[in-house]
Order: sequence, then structure tokens, then C-alpha cells
Amino acid sequence: MEEEAETEEQRFSYQQRLKAAVHYTVGCLCEEVALDKEMQFSKQTIAAISELTFRQCENFAKDLEMFARHAKRTTINTEDVKLLARRSNSLLKYITDKSEEIAQINLERKAQKKKKSEDGGKNSREPAEAGVVESEN
Repeated sequence: MEEEAETEEQRFSYQQRLKAAVHYTVGCLCEEVALDKEMQFSKQTIAAISELTFRQCENFAKDLEMFARHAKRTTINTEDVKLLARRSNSLLKYITDKSEEIAQINLERKAQKKKKSEDGGKNSREPAEAGVVESEN
């Protein structure tokens, strides 16, 4: 019983930290919009947007989990995310484009690794490439 109560307390603490992070982020975004549009957001408005955002993210997480479970998987993949975004054409297009871009990059890296392994270390003095990909926003 004590372990169960402790686990519940940890879950609540984690949820509160997530809510605080969402609230902070929404506050920063509202501040940017306020400066750009020369308007103000009340604290109540920021709190309401934060709460709605957090609840929507909870719903998204549950939906993604259900999509993966329905497919008899324990891991959420890009197809689950695309299914979630199906009602927003622009979001679905963005996710699809990014998914294809990442897949292409992965194919190129795989081909480079294969080529290097086939070379058998002939060029072992060359510096290794960093595996960092910058997102284009």
C-alpha cells in the first residue's frame, strides 16, 4: 500500500511539473504574440490556454497509445502520429514531409556506413562525421 501511494505521489508530482512547463511555454508564446500584435493577454487567459493545451496533449497521448495497441505494438511510430493528424491537412502534410525527409537521411547514412565497411578501413585516418541533423523551421 505504501508503494502504491508513493507511486501515485510521484505521478502527481511529475504531472504538476509538466503542467508548469506547459504554462511557462504558453506564457512565452503569448508574450511573443502580444509584442507582435500589440495586445495583452490576461493571466487567466494564459492559464486557460495552458490547461486546454495540457488536456489536449493528454488526449493525444492516449489516442497514440491506443493506435499502437490496436496494431498490436508497444511502440508508437510515425504512422500513429499521421493517423492522429489526419483531420488537419496542413499538419498531416508537414508530418508526412518530415517523415520522408528523415527516412531519406537515414537511407543515406546507412549507405555511407555500408560503403565505409566495404572499404575495410582504407581511409581510417578520416575524421568521423557528426550525426546531427538540424531541423528546418
